[in-house]
Amino acid sequence: MLKSEEKQLVFEEHEVLKSSTDLLVKQFNEKVNTKVNIAEQANSVVVEQLFSKQQSINLSNNAKLQFNNDGTIRSASADGMSAAYLAQKNYSPFYKQLINDSESLWRIIAPTLIHDFFNFYLITKDNFIRISPPNWALNAPANFNFTTGTTYNAVQKNINPTQEPKWSKVYYDKVWNKWVISLLVPIYVENEFLGVTGNDIALNTLISQLPVGDKEKHLLVFDSKGQLLAHPDVSQNLLANYGSKGKTLNTQDFVNDELQAIINEARTMHLSEYANSFEQNDEEHIINIRKIDELDWYIGVYKKRSSTLSALQDLKLKFFGLFIMYAVLVALLLHQALYQLVLRRLHTLVYAVTNFGKGNLQIEFPPENKDEIGTLNGSFRDMTVEIRKLIDGLTQRITEKEIAEKAANRLSKAVAFSGTGVVITNENFIIEYVNPKMLEMTGYPESHFNRTPLLSIIATEMAILVDDIDIDLRSRNYWRGDTLIQGLDKQSIWVSLSVSPIRDESGKITSYVASAQDISFVKESQRKMEQLAYFDTLTGLANRTFFRMQLRKSMALAERGHYAFALFYFDLDEFKRINDTLGHDAGDQLLVEVANRLKKRLRAEDTIARLGGDEFAVLLSGIESQEHATDVANTIQKTLNVPIKLSSNEVIISASIGITMAPYDSLEEDQLLKHADLAMYEAKAKGRNTFHFYSQELDAAANERLFIENELRQALREKQFVIYYQPQVDSRNQQVMGYEALLRWFHPTEGLIPPTKFIPIAEATGLIVELGEWVLQESCDFAVRLKEQGRENNISINLSARQFKDASLVTMLSKMIIKSGVSAKRLHLELTESMLMGNVEAAITQLHELKALGVSISIDDFGTGYSSLSYLKRFPVDILKIDRSFVRDIPEDTNDMEITAAIIAMAQKLNINVVAEGVETIEQVQFLQNNNCFVVQGYYFSAPIPEREFPSLFEKLNNIQRIENLNKNAG
Repeated sequence: MLKSEEKQLVFEEHEVLKSSTDLLVKQFNEKVNTKVNIAEQANSVVVEQLFSKQQSINLSNNAKLQFNNDGTIRSASADGMSAAYLAQKNYSPFYKQLINDSESLWRIIAPTLIHDFFNFYLITKDNFIRISPPNWALNAPANFNFTTGTTYNAVQKNINPTQEPKWSKVYYDKVWNKWVISLLVPIYVENEFLGVTGNDIALNTLISQLPVGDKEKHLLVFDSKGQLLAHPDVSQNLLANYGSKGKTLNTQDFVNDELQAIINEARTMHLSEYANSFEQNDEEHIINIRKIDELDWYIGVYKKRSSTLSALQDLKLKFFGLFIMYAVLVALLLHQALYQLVLRRLHTLVYAVTNFGKGNLQIEFPPENKDEIGTLNGSFRDMTVEIRKLIDGLTQRITEKEIAEKAANRLSKAVAFSGTGVVITNENFIIEYVNPKMLEMTGYPESHFNRTPLLSIIATEMAILVDDIDIDLRSRNYWRGDTLIQGLDKQSIWVSLSVSPIRDESGKITSYVASAQDISFVKESQRKMEQLAYFDTLTGLANRTFFRMQLRKSMALAERGHYAFALFYFDLDEFKRINDTLGHDAGDQLLVEVANRLKKRLRAEDTIARLGGDEFAVLLSGIESQEHATDVANTIQKTLNVPIKLSSNEVIISASIGITMAPYDSLEEDQLLKHADLAMYEAKAKGRNTFHFYSQELDAAANERLFIENELRQALREKQFVIYYQPQVDSRNQQVMGYEALLRWFHPTEGLIPPTKFIPIAEATGLIVELGEWVLQESCDFAVRLKEQGRENNISINLSARQFKDASLVTMLSKMIIKSGVSAKRLHLELTESMLMGNVEAAITQLHELKALGVSISIDDFGTGYSSLSYLKRFPVDILKIDRSFVRDIPEDTNDMEITAAIIAMAQKLNINVVAEGVETIEQVQFLQNNNCFVVQGYYFSAPIPEREFPSLFEKLNNIQRIENLNKNAG
C-alpha cells in the first residue's frame, strides 16, 4: 500500500510539473511568436519603402558619406540613431539612394523596434548594412563580409523556399560583448532574393521570459547541439567569460552524468516532450523537458523528489512496527495449525511416493481433498498416468526420428547438388561445410575452407566491407548484399551473398548458412552501362554527368571545412581551325591525344572530364593555394604545347584555362562553374595559351556586360544613341575635308557609356548589324543636310566585322543611298585590316561590290594589324588612316616617326590618300606636313562634336587660319 501511495504521489508530482512546464513553454512560445510577428511587420515596411516603387512615406534625405582609405563607405546618421556600411566597389546610384532612404526610415521605425530587440538592421546580398544602434557598421573591419554567415545563407531560397523568418544559433557577439540570438527575415522582390532584415536579442533577456515561479524548481535550457543556455550554476559573469574567450558552454561541463544522459536522449531522439528522473547531490530529482521548435531549444524544469515523499516517511515507520507485532502472532498460530492439519497427512504422502519410486507403480495415494495437500495427492496420482503415456510416446518418437533422418538426407543432397554456393558455419562463424558449387566457383579445395572464419571468403578488394558485415551479423544475425569473393587464380567473383542464422527449437542460434549466387554477368553489364552513362566514348574521360556528380561530392566535403580543391575549365585554342582544315577524324585523333596526355600528367585522384566538343574540366583535390594551382596550370600548358602528329601533319595547340578555388570562391556548384567559365574567357581575352584565376572583378565585369547587353536593346528602341562627328582637316588651309561619324550612347541613368564598352558587346550579340544600319542611315541624312547648307563633304563610317560579312550589306546600302539621295562618293567606309584577313577572296569580292556603288574604302588603324602588302595591293583601297598609336609619341619617339613616314611614302607610291589620326600638337602637324601628309584628324583641331556645335568649329578653324596668316605675314 505504501509503495502504491509512493508511486501515486510521484505520478501526481510529475503531472503537476508537466502542467507548470506546459504553461511556461506556452507563454514563452507566445512571446517568441510575437517577436517574429514584429520582425515580419518591420520587414514588410522596409521592402515597401526601400525596394518597391510605391512609397507611402517621404524619405527624402541627404546622408553624409565618408569614403575611407580602407575601401569602405560609412555613414552615421545625424541623430546617432543608425549607421550604414558599404564597400566602395559596390557603390552605385542605387546604393546612394538606398543609404539616404534607409537613414530616414530607420529614424522612424528603429526607436519602436529597439523596445523589443536591442538592435535592428538591413543586410543586402551586396554586403550593404544599415543598423541601429550604429556600433556594428562603424566598427566592422573593411574586409568583413556580412553575407557569409550560416543563418544569412539559411534564409535564401534554395534552403528556405517558403521564405520564412529564421532564428540563428546562440552566439557571442564581440561587438556588443554579449550572448545573443538573431532573427532574420528574407527580402524578396518579384521573387528575387535581395537580402535580409534582422534583429538581435540578448540571451539573458530571452531567458528572463522563462520564470519558474517556485524556489524548489530549477530551470535548465540547452539547444540541439548540446550548448548550455541556462542553468542554476551558470551566472552572467561566467557566460561573459566564456564568450570573450570564444569558448562554448557544453552541458557536460555543468551537469552530472545522469542528467547528461537525459539531455542526450532528448536531443538525439528529437523528443518534443520528455519526463524522467535523475540523482544529483545524493538526492533524487524529477524533470520535465519541452522542445521549442522555433529556436531549436529544449526547456527543462526539475525539482527534488524528497519534497514530495517526506510525508510518507513517518507513515512508513508506524506501519513497520505494526507489521512486526502481527508477524509474531501469526507465527504462533501457524505452529499449532501445521502439526494438526499438515504434518500428519504429509507423512502418509511421503510413504506412498517412496514406494512409487521403488517401482510399485500401482501404489494407492491418500484420498484427494479440496485443500493443497489433497491437490498434491491428486497430482501424484495423475503423474503415474502420465508416465505410462510417456513410455508409449517414446516409441512413437523413435519412429518419427527415423522419418526426420530420411528428410535431412534428402536436404543434404539438395544442398550438395545446388546451383548456388553454400557455406555452413557454427555459431561463432567458423566454416564447417562447403558445398561443391562453392568449390567450383572459387577453384579452392575443401581443405582451404575447413575451420576458417566465414568472412575470409571475402576478396581483399572488399576488405573495407568486412567490419561492416561482421557488425551486422553480430547485431542483427543476418546480412544480405553484393560483394566479391576470392578465387584461386586471384580473379575475384561477384556474388549476391546472403547470411542467415539457423535456430534450434528453443530459438537459440546453432549455426549460420551463407548462400552465394554468381552475378558476374550482371555486374559486367552494369559496368558497361555505367561506362556509357558516365564516360566519354571517344576519349575515355569522364563525361559531363559524372563530372557534375564528382563536383557535388567535392562541394559537400568542402562545406565541412576540411577540404579544398581547384576547378580548371578550358578549351583548345586552335581546335576549330584544325578540325575544319584537316577534317573531323583528325579532330577526334587530336582530342584522344589531349586526353591521354592529361591522364599521364595528372594524378589518379583528380577528375578529368570532357564536357563536349573541345571543352575540358579538371577537379584537382587537395589544392589549397593559387601557387599550387599555378604549377598544375603550367604543367598542363607545357604538356599540350608539345607538337602533335596527325597523319602527315604536325600541329601545335594551346589551352586557355580558367581556374577557380573552392571553398574560397564559392560553396555553390553552379556559381563555381560560372566562375571558372568567366576566368576562362578572361584568359582568352588576355591572348590565349594562358590561364586566369577567378576574382570578384570578373563577376562585376560580367554583370556590367549583362547590364549593357540588356540595355542595348532598350537603347535601340528608345533612340538613346547620337552621332558625334570629328572633322578631318587640311592642315595647310584649315579646310574641313570630311567628317568621321562616331557613335555615342547617353544612358538615361548611367550617362555616357564609352564605345569601348558597348561596341564589343553589340558585336558579340549581333546587335551591331541593326546599330550599324542606323549609323549608316544617320550618316547619309547628315551628308544630305550638309549639301543643303552648302557645306557638302565626305562622311567616314566605321563598319564592324559582322556588318562587313553580312550578305545583305550591299543591297541595304544601295537602297539607303537611293532613298536618302546622298552622293555615293561622299560615303567613305572604314574597315580594319583584321576584318579583311580571314577569307581574303571573299573580302575582295565584297569590297568590289561596295566600290561598284560608288563609295570609297578606307583602311582604319593601318599598321596595327596584319599589314600585308601583298594583300593591300589587291584591295580596292582609296584611303589609309595612320593609327593614333604611331602619331601619339611624335616627336619624342624616333621609331614612330620613321614608321609613320614609311606608311605615308608607301601610300603615295600606291596612289592612296592618307589621313593621320590622333593629332594633338602643332609639332605632330608640322612633322606630317614635312612628310606630305596634310589631312589630319584629332583633338588639335577638334574633338568629336554634335552637329549643333559646328558653328563653333568653323569659327575656331577660321581663327587658326587667321593666326597662321598673321604669322606668315610677320615672317
